[in-house]
Amino acid sequence: MKKFLKLLTGRLLWFFVLVALQLAVLIFVIINVSAGITKYLPIMTALGFITVFYVISRDDNPAFKIPWIIVIMAAPIFGLPFYILFGLRRGGRRFARQMEKYQQHYEREMRIMLPAPDDSVYRTLAATSLDLARQAAYITNISGAPVWDKTAAEFFPSGESVFEAIMEELKQAKRFIFLETFILEEGEMWDAMLEVLVQKAAEGIQVRLMYDDFGSLPTVPPAYDKHLRSMGIAAYAFNQVRPHLNPRLNYRDHRKIIIIDGDVGFTGGINFADEYINRRIRFGHWKDTAVMLKGAAVWNLTLMFLQQWIFTANEELDLTEFTCKNLYQTDGFIQPFGDSPFDGENISENAFIQIINHAKRYVWITTPYLIIDTQMATALIIAAQSGVDVRIITPHYPDKWYVHPVTRSNYLQLLRGKVKIYEYVPGFIHAKMFVSDDEVAIVGTMNMDYRSFYLHFECGVAFYHSSVVKDVQMDIERTLPLCREISLVQEENLALHYRFARNVLKLFSPMM
Repeated sequence: MKKFLKLLTGRLLWFFVLVALQLAVLIFVIINVSAGITKYLPIMTALGFITVFYVISRDDNPAFKIPWIIVIMAAPIFGLPFYILFGLRRGGRRFARQMEKYQQHYEREMRIMLPAPDDSVYRTLAATSLDLARQAAYITNISGAPVWDKTAAEFFPSGESVFEAIMEELKQAKRFIFLETFILEEGEMWDAMLEVLVQKAAEGIQVRLMYDDFGSLPTVPPAYDKHLRSMGIAAYAFNQVRPHLNPRLNYRDHRKIIIIDGDVGFTGGINFADEYINRRIRFGHWKDTAVMLKGAAVWNLTLMFLQQWIFTANEELDLTEFTCKNLYQTDGFIQPFGDSPFDGENISENAFIQIINHAKRYVWITTPYLIIDTQMATALIIAAQSGVDVRIITPHYPDKWYVHPVTRSNYLQLLRGKVKIYEYVPGFIHAKMFVSDDEVAIVGTMNMDYRSFYLHFECGVAFYHSSVVKDVQMDIERTLPLCREISLVQEENLALHYRFARNVLKLFSPMM
């Protein structure tokens, strides 16, 4: 009964109710208007053709264009207004301009004042591997995130293990603490963290927290950031949700970052909620991973957080106050990087594809969602057909019933291309990892789906010749025996109506 009452009074329910009412009104208006303009149907059809040509000419991913073309051509009276509302992403233009403004000011103009690695770091990496140097150069040239040495790294194969390390590091904070998360939920994990954060704030240490408003919509009370500010914590909800039809709702902060004193940084799949550390069981055992960095490379994470913070809190800051003060023994080459929906580049997806294209022996991947476009599917299949051992682990038990069939709709094509697919049987695997040839790995927040690649703010860490590469490989190796391998025969013998439903969901998934 308490859960039911919480649902009835929660922000998430009322948000969807209000949005549904607006959609209903819009559809009602369209139906009534269309009833009076049936004689103008040829004109609407012509406008539909013109719009389709416009859609084709846009620099969008084909996976995004195709469903809109189908909708516009099948029902131009409905398709045209919905494309104007959602397909053009007009609601995101002002948002994008605001983001670009602060990025230009605090990244480009202050670049000369901010720390950067010595040129010898890149030269040393290039001397060991030209392929890895090209990968690092791409990430640097597009995102502005350099590759570093003088950084220690530690890999955590579970939410439980990284939570212990997070608590230990938070308690040792001396200057400042930054936290950024997609989901914030009251419970054992967050309560323990909050107790330390309040204590540190009382000691005069700067504590800044940013959580995504939509991601935390069902998990924290309204105006929770104001409540936290009353406790001494500078807190803000990113891209606050307004219950009206606007594409801006799509642009979510999916990053998970913790920074202590500029010297210690965490990132990975872990949100601040009990299911991520298996204190609350929802979908069986929750398998997640994270990394901790200590040293120079933490600055990349710090700058990512500060850029997002300045935009959200509208606070002027001297970024040089938050640089790393301590260097550590080098553990390979380490490159934290961010991905934005407004830079016109699919940095995460392209970085993954580079790893696949350069692989000589194996590429192993874990992802909670496998909703890929033609470029990614082609890269995976070509690698597998060239003799590279390509393995992908996805969940057996879904966290979202409507997403899992889309993930499975990609199995048949990949299996026919000799890619090996496994499902994690004990529960839900939320870890987002790439590893290849014992040389390179990426651990981060990016799912292999359209939203992560095109609509979300994401982050990850690329490791070159680091101990973390072997740790990731061994973690996946230990996970594989807990998985069920999907066979080609099984997928080919799937009932026709299941396959049809999956492919319909797959076709329209970029619009969701």
